Amino acid sequence: MLCTELVEHGLKVTTRMGIEEMVAMFLNMVGHAQGCLSNILSRKILNFVIVIQKFEKIDDIGLYFKNVIGAIDGTHVSCVVGASQQARFIGRMGYPTQNIMTVCDWNMCFTFALPGWEGSAHDARIFYHALTTPNFYKFLSSIYFLKSKYYLVDAGYPTPIGYIGPYKCERYHLPDFRRSSSFANHNEVFNYYYSSVRCTIERTFWVWKNRFAILRHMPKFKIETQVHIIIATMTIHNFIRRKSETDSDFNLYEGEDMVELDDDDDHGSVDPSVRLTVASSTKMDLVRDSIRDQIVEHMKLN
Repeated sequence: MLCTELVEHGLKVTTRMGIEEMVAMFLNMVGHAQGCLSNILSRKILNFVIVIQKFEKIDDIGLYFKNVIGAIDGTHVSCVVGASQQARFIGRMGYPTQNIMTVCDWNMCFTFALPGWEGSAHDARIFYHALTTPNFYKFLSSIYFLKSKYYLVDAGYPTPIGYIGPYKCERYHLPDFRRSSSFANHNEVFNYYYSSVRCTIERTFWVWKNRFAILRHMPKFKIETQVHIIIATMTIHNFIRRKSETDSDFNLYEGEDMVELDDDDDHGSVDPSVRLTVASSTKMDLVRDSIRDQIVEHMKLN
């Protein structure tokens, strides 16, 4: 099935290699971090990369977060760079990484990715770049302006029109609520439900990274090729999710109790060196207040 779709998107046989062999070699490389990347395959398989904006409504979010179309977060993947670039690519992880801004939907599929940023770059800096780059901004904003929907973002991001984050200076990580289940105020109530929904992106990261060993042990390719591998593996991740109902990795990580797993993001920290001109929106604060009040009222009635 994967081979068929790759052919439909331009992958062609060569005089020395058939479609099945090319795809098998590539999957072996990204799945087990083994083998070499064929120049032909690297060019052709990346043509299959299609970003599909998809909103999957599920029961848990339908009641309070029915207009949420996905979650945004950054994640780190190991990379190999020359000695002159080491300092820029070594961030909080302690070794060279790419910091990748991603968007995922509620079906645990990637719908947008901005790879290639150095590991020392703060999530908010990459988000600012996305919002101020016409092509990226057009994609991210089109759903909101057409359908009045929005994304969930971490506390470290600004919240302009189309983006909602948690209440700051309040608990919002799920492990914090597990240590003490009582709520100090109504804002914490919202943060708990917000995090329960948003943790889908954490589970998505773990399925993706667990499946593709190359993301943990990147070979010595050019950085441009490493970026292409990120996108290619995300595309295959989406393909498996949409075509298989019995995949073991998805079955393992899609459970509600598998939360707050990805510990390589900025955890809502604000980088004081990042000067952003993208201001948060009072309108989105009011939307968040409205959702909070709905949750609190529902809790009183039940």
